[in-house]
Amino acid sequence: MRLYPTAPGPLRASRWQALWWHHFFLLWSITLGQTRYSIPEELKQGSVVGNLAKDLGLGLSEIFDRKLRVASEAGKQYFTVDEGKGELVVNDRIDREALCGQSASCVLPLQIVLEKPLNSHRIEVEIKDINDNSPRFHTKEMSLKIAELAAVGARFLLEGAEDSDVGSNSVKSYTLNKNDCFTLKMKEVEDGKMVPELILEKPLDREKKAVHRLLLTALDGGNPVMSGTSQITVTVLDNNDNFPVFDKNVYKVSLHENTAKDTFVVKMTATDADEGPNGEVVFSFGSRTSESVLSVFEINSLTGEIHLKGDLDYETTPSYKIEITAKDKGVPEMESHCRLQIDVVDVNDNTPEIVLTSEPQAVREDAPSGTVVALISARDADSGNNSKVTLQLPKGSPFTLKPSFSNNYALVTNGALDRERFSEYNIEITATDSGSPPLSSKKIIPVSITDVNDNPPVFTQSSYNVYLKENGVPGSILFSVSASDLDHGENAKLSYSILDSKVQDVSVSSYVYINSDNGSIYSMHSFDYEKLKVFQIQVQAKDQGSPSLSSNATVHVFILDQNDNAPSVIYPSSAALGSLSHQRMPRSAKAGHLVTKVTAVDADSGHNAWISYKLAEATDASLFTVNQYTGEVRTKRAVYEQDDSSQRLLIEIKDDGEPVQSSTVTVSILLEDGLHEPILDLRHKVAEPSKKNGRITLYLILSLASVSVLSLVTFLILAVKCIRSSTSSGSCCMRRSDCDDYKNPNRNLQIQLNSDGPIKYVEVLGGDMLSQSQSFRSCMSPMSEYSDFTLIKPSSTTDFKEVISVLDASLPDSTWTFESQQVSIVIYTMPKSTFHYSRKILLLLCLCLNCPLKLLSCIISRYLPVSGSRVTEKNFPACLCV
Repeated sequence: MRLYPTAPGPLRASRWQALWWHHFFLLWSITLGQTRYSIPEELKQGSVVGNLAKDLGLGLSEIFDRKLRVASEAGKQYFTVDEGKGELVVNDRIDREALCGQSASCVLPLQIVLEKPLNSHRIEVEIKDINDNSPRFHTKEMSLKIAELAAVGARFLLEGAEDSDVGSNSVKSYTLNKNDCFTLKMKEVEDGKMVPELILEKPLDREKKAVHRLLLTALDGGNPVMSGTSQITVTVLDNNDNFPVFDKNVYKVSLHENTAKDTFVVKMTATDADEGPNGEVVFSFGSRTSESVLSVFEINSLTGEIHLKGDLDYETTPSYKIEITAKDKGVPEMESHCRLQIDVVDVNDNTPEIVLTSEPQAVREDAPSGTVVALISARDADSGNNSKVTLQLPKGSPFTLKPSFSNNYALVTNGALDRERFSEYNIEITATDSGSPPLSSKKIIPVSITDVNDNPPVFTQSSYNVYLKENGVPGSILFSVSASDLDHGENAKLSYSILDSKVQDVSVSSYVYINSDNGSIYSMHSFDYEKLKVFQIQVQAKDQGSPSLSSNATVHVFILDQNDNAPSVIYPSSAALGSLSHQRMPRSAKAGHLVTKVTAVDADSGHNAWISYKLAEATDASLFTVNQYTGEVRTKRAVYEQDDSSQRLLIEIKDDGEPVQSSTVTVSILLEDGLHEPILDLRHKVAEPSKKNGRITLYLILSLASVSVLSLVTFLILAVKCIRSSTSSGSCCMRRSDCDDYKNPNRNLQIQLNSDGPIKYVEVLGGDMLSQSQSFRSCMSPMSEYSDFTLIKPSSTTDFKEVISVLDASLPDSTWTFESQQVSIVIYTMPKSTFHYSRKILLLLCLCLNCPLKLLSCIISRYLPVSGSRVTEKNFPACLCV
């Protein structure tokens, strides 16, 4: 129990102090979920109303953390919360009479608003009346004129006193000072109100006493009692002994508040039994009629008709109680009084009002349904059905209104939110009353949606292709990737990184690095097309949300070949070692005689690897010529006796790149007599075996014995298939099923024979082309007397893997597909008249059989009978089996 000894003012402090201690205390109760406090009015600022934290079940820390505040529907902030103690305290002077007037009950509704999460509690503070107002008369002096012939017992209505206090503190009694002629009685009027009446106890004698002065005192029921006085002057008049009489004591009229001005209200009727001027009645408003009545109504003094001259407002004044006076024109004047009660009928003339109890809070886009966004109340100044308000939201809105109590609502979420679609909602709330016709108003409440990291970064492309020239400068930019994130703020800030992967068994981070801010990719060193042709980079874009989201993109880096390799001479092999290549030719050679052939390759690819041959210097330039495309060295004319026996040729080999790369080879040719041996026709004669042939035969037998039966069967099957296929399609295809003993499923070679004008070349593509691909070509002339099929196995000193050259003008363009464990160097040269199928079989042997079979094919080739001649060391330059 808390007592309030304070009084409203310093003059009355001591007088009221005992009253507070004995009669007023703070009460609070919780009814229907609401907390109610009772306090007297006029409490000092800072006075404690109640422990709000305890009554609402809140901790002291919650008051600060959840930003507890008090919202008053009265407009003025009469209360506040002491955050340190959790107490509701008085913030401003509370005058019950100013708040509630003469209403018997005075309750201030408050809303306690809490945030995080948004919630509200409704409390009520009842303001108890204290006796801080004394009775007060409208005028300090009242005048009465009474005829001396007035009968004893005549009653004269007096003006009552008013007290702003209510209940027991209002006016309770009146007293009259002691006199000889008059006494005082109380008369009950409407609403239980008591007014004083002056009663004539003795006849008046104007000649003895023309004026009587009386003192009327009004007393309230407070403790201590407070009073107010008014001086009454009674003038005794001569004869006019009839009063005007109204036909009703109380007139009641109802007017709608939208009634137009000058509208007739009511006609007052009063009659006087006297004749002449003593019977003529004049009407007027009572002497204590307030200005608010006089500004709204007017009365015709002769007819008694009352008209409306101002505006009615039910919300301001729902009812008027007006005193009407009727006087005659006699001497002395006689008057009477009646009461006019005008009730104002409410009209739906006030639009409903939407009030934000709390400011709308930003909502996370992943907020669940039912999350409170704002607290809203609705009110209408009208009454009855006109004051009943309903709130509506537009259809399709992800929000709804949840009613709490007496026109109070909570704006809550009602669906999924997506900041990327709508970052802010302007929620239009429509308030409509139940009047006829209904009135409505609208209010727009902005609600911001805060971002949640629910969108991963998105690259502009899922994969990128980058073409990079080899031999670039280390540290140069290769490419820039770009990603975007639909989220906002930190959730949209991206950082780029390269996921770890292997390129040729080396981490990709050894090759490139990426700027984490802008996605620019830089090289760590220069690239060599001959070593690395293509590799992949996995780039990841990650945002800075919590938890962070990421996405990946693939960057395919293709290295473009540059002409950075000069042609390399592979035949004559001695030239590759930096010494002279010695060749011999008979002096009997005719024009067009093939002396030798220079073969070179270029580690580059495409046009950069296209090779041309040119005779740069010669002992006798008129004797020899070099084919530009094949590198064949032939005689331009027959050899003369006077020609030097030693000829020196400097052959320049150039590629087709930009800039051009070149190399040279020096060939020394010795002209000898009797060098040529006739070639026997093996179709008619068989050479006699010699000891050398016997040794070779022995080698042949030993080699054949080393080959398994399975190899021989495979050989025969492949030979038959090759012969059949060559007659029908001109190509020989070796399938995987034909080479089960030698297949490697991880590798697949494709040989493509193409032509470019006079140049014919072969492109070789391997199964691991995406990581290390090579293209090779060799040039040949359709007029060549010999055709070479050259397979070269890569060695540690070369950067290429396979070089296969097919030089045969008689073969059509075709595609050969086969699988092999290895490719061996086989350089085989013979005249075109050589048995066609034998050559095919030798090719297949080199491709499919292991070293013993390759040795066998080499021996067979050396001693294979051909048309009219025998292969010797002179016209069989090499037979190698690797």
